Amino acid sequence: MVLEQEGTFTVSGAELYTKSWLPDGPIKARLVFIHGFSDHINRYPAFFSHLASKGIAVYGFDQRGWGRSVKKPAERGLTGPTAQVLSDIAAFLSQPHLLGTPGSQEPVFVMGHSMGGGQVLTFAADPKYESLVEKVRGLLLEAPFIGFSPEERPSRLKITVGRLAGRLMPHFQLAHKIAVEHLTRDQHVQVSIKEDELMHDTGTLEGFAGLLDRTNDLQQGRTKLGKEGVVKSLWVGHGTADKTTWFEATKQWFEGCAGGVKDRTLRAYEGWYHQLHCDGECSGEFFEDVAGWILERAGGGEEVLKKAGETPKAQQTQEAVVPVEAEGSQKTEAKL
Repeated sequence: MVLEQEGTFTVSGAELYTKSWLPDGPIKARLVFIHGFSDHINRYPAFFSHLASKGIAVYGFDQRGWGRSVKKPAERGLTGPTAQVLSDIAAFLSQPHLLGTPGSQEPVFVMGHSMGGGQVLTFAADPKYESLVEKVRGLLLEAPFIGFSPEERPSRLKITVGRLAGRLMPHFQLAHKIAVEHLTRDQHVQVSIKEDELMHDTGTLEGFAGLLDRTNDLQQGRTKLGKEGVVKSLWVGHGTADKTTWFEATKQWFEGCAGGVKDRTLRAYEGWYHQLHCDGECSGEFFEDVAGWILERAGGGEEVLKKAGETPKAQQTQEAVVPVEAEGSQKTEAKL
């Protein structure tokens, strides 16, 4: 039976909602998950429960402006600038049960979905957090936001005007709805998204500007994992029919900007949509891919890295503690 724990995490004066999915047996690995835009950590129950059943403990939090971390409408989409987003991730990772205790026995992995995937890459490429990233055993990205899909791409004029307005009115709220039919092929999930009041589709101009800047830096190749050994292992999964983030942009980034990671895999899910974790009955395949990759590295250690170093580059791409600005504290309560 999987043990679920809810709690709060206080960082820079903000109280953020947290939740963990823990195995009822020995923990083999720990996974920190960063959710995406207009999303929250309770949207992944089947996926996280599956990982926990395999011995992988999952830890997540609703980011500023999203999910249960929002206490009033004025806080919707109030993420703060990119520096705040990255600082929150660093503070969460630096907790004693994750990377805050030297010599922790279970390896820690970090995974991000959509906007969260872009945030994880930006975090991993930032020299400020290099010593913290070096402690992470591997990064996983689910449909990372590296480029807009043709269906969702805004005009250059809209982007330019949005950036300028963001400097003048950073906390101004703006709705940005994504068609649920573009997120998943599962009609039951589509209905649940429409009925989920926590998925409010509301951002701030400051938050949108930060999102656009991070995405542009990724797509233009300015954000890259070029320094060998900082990121030990990288797994990227993306649906080729994703109508929200663009598979081709992810592929181009992977081939051109991940050269510093010898152990890297790009997994293309042919015909799948954006939410690989709930894209219908086939999502079980995604669950197994993620669990298998983590467990191989949790148990394989340096042997996996050695094998990756001996793998031809073409095969890799085909199939392949810093001072934290905000100290966090957490309290939890458990339930079965």
